[in-house]
Amino acid sequence: MIVSMTGFGDATGENNGNHYSVEIRSLNNRYFKATIKLPERVSGLEPELETVLRERLGRGSITFVLKMRSDSAEAAYHINTAALQAYIDQLKVLQSDGVDINISALLALPGVCQEPRDESDELLKHGPKVRELTAQAIVKLSAMRAREGEALFADLMKHSGVIRSELEQIKLRAPTVIDEYHKRLVQRVNILLSKAELQVGQQDLLKEVAVFAERADISEEIQRLTSHMDTFEHACRQGEHAGRKLDFITQEMLREANTIGSKSNDGEIARHIVEIKGSIDRMKEQVQNVE
Repeated sequence: MIVSMTGFGDATGENNGNHYSVEIRSLNNRYFKATIKLPERVSGLEPELETVLRERLGRGSITFVLKMRSDSAEAAYHINTAALQAYIDQLKVLQSDGVDINISALLALPGVCQEPRDESDELLKHGPKVRELTAQAIVKLSAMRAREGEALFADLMKHSGVIRSELEQIKLRAPTVIDEYHKRLVQRVNILLSKAELQVGQQDLLKEVAVFAERADISEEIQRLTSHMDTFEHACRQGEHAGRKLDFITQEMLREANTIGSKSNDGEIARHIVEIKGSIDRMKEQVQNVE
């Protein structure tokens, strides 16, 4: 069954005083495009997360956001005492000039307060939990994409039914087009010849009708359009990653519909073709959301 590229999934968790929140959003895109936003201390996870998203979600515009908060003592910023002492020593020289040493101002100076970060083990400490929550969020997102896919499937099948119904009407109408052309041709020729007191052989009329019938024959186009419909519906039922294929099929369907309309040379068939092309256009819009 087809799935949509639109979805949302999230997951939260806690481990050793660290709180984690993962959110993944997905929108339609012709290709896979990932935007990953991570705290600086776990930025090394980005390549791994992008690979996982690409493998699990196929294509689409994916936005991944990880937020982290720590309630442990380890979250406190480290004071670089050597840097602080260097600032104090310099300020003591200026104290004689009436300069006061303000501790809060000192802590704001560059290099005094440093973010608690040990690059050697940050990924080891946070990586497992981030991977776990990412997997949970992907499951939620995939479930939502599947539900959206069911709605897309129902809508596509509705338009497919309209096309098949209109195509059946065209099949019934097509044989009568030749007969009506024959009758109109005979009437016009008889009117013209009666004025000129001439006659045209029946054989000549039949040749003209045969030429028109060959030119207006749409049986092959009807067959190809029907075949495209079968392929389209099969792809909708069988393929989870059928978006590009469905887009191509709808283009071929539109091509056959245009040919039928131009070859048939009949007003009633033209009206049915208008309905068919309208449904195909709506299907083309919808398949842009299919993964």
